[in-house]
Amino acid sequence: MSAATQSQHAIIQCIAEDMEAVNAVIRRQLYSEVPLVNQIAEYIISAGGKRIRPALVVLVAKAYGYRGTHHHVLAAVIEFIHTATLLHDDVVDESSLRRGRETANALFGNAASVLVGDFVYSRAFQMMVSVESMRVMQILADATNVIAEGEVQQLLNMHDPDVTEERYLQVIRSKTAKLFEAATELGALIAGAPAAEVEACREYGRSIGTAFQLVDDMLDYSGVASDIGKNVGDDLREGKPTLPLIYLMQHGAPQQRELVRNCIESGGERHFDEVLTSITASGALDYTRQQAENAAKQAADSISMLPDSQFKESLLQLSAFAVDRNH
Repeated sequence: MSAATQSQHAIIQCIAEDMEAVNAVIRRQLYSEVPLVNQIAEYIISAGGKRIRPALVVLVAKAYGYRGTHHHVLAAVIEFIHTATLLHDDVVDESSLRRGRETANALFGNAASVLVGDFVYSRAFQMMVSVESMRVMQILADATNVIAEGEVQQLLNMHDPDVTEERYLQVIRSKTAKLFEAATELGALIAGAPAAEVEACREYGRSIGTAFQLVDDMLDYSGVASDIGKNVGDDLREGKPTLPLIYLMQHGAPQQRELVRNCIESGGERHFDEVLTSITASGALDYTRQQAENAAKQAADSISMLPDSQFKESLLQLSAFAVDRNH
């Protein structure tokens, strides 16, 4: 177990029993009478992952003293929505490795992955109805719609070397940060937090989600495949203009900019080493990390109003973990 993973486990140790309850809900709700649904759903869920999003629902709810069980259901809903997006993303991106294992689409085929992703999505909506809150349903319905828009916008950005930092940030706030935002907003909402504090928790989620994605995009060039659980260089292979490449396009030498432009337009990994050398020399990775640190600080600052507790401390530690990790 890596130091980063150990740190993550230590951070959420205070909600270990709740996360066990969340996992029980996940496994119970994944059941289907169709064997292939069970097989693929079990495969993707058993791969683990950081479970940060469902943990955020629980931590925020507990920080406000919530005593019911809706936080377990909603944490599982958030994880199901995330899982469905992974199943679909890996098909769109033609990915072969996630969380250190073959992707579901590589193992079971694209059609099965897409359809089981649809099952997981629709099961999430069945579950959220059980909470009997129109506001909860509105938050989750809006979140899934924004995530879908972000996915389409990212598709439009693919192979486009003229993507700006603003366009890139718009995509990650929609595609990634929106589900973090929904998780923390729901935790505060079901616990009965005042409206202003629900909004502050929402901002925490938005900012920490942005930090996570910025670091993920940095690790695609600076990470190790065995640590990050996917192939290094996937973004370049897909022609995906993430912040390290955007920064290099803006600040690199003419020859470096031309190299990056060609790589984004054509995709592939043939020039990965050259691009990595240029990214490192230009300060692009340092810049990306600094932007992630700024987002993490904004997350921590946004929950200053929370009463002191082990749960608040875990939320503050998670904002640091978002940046200081290798996977």
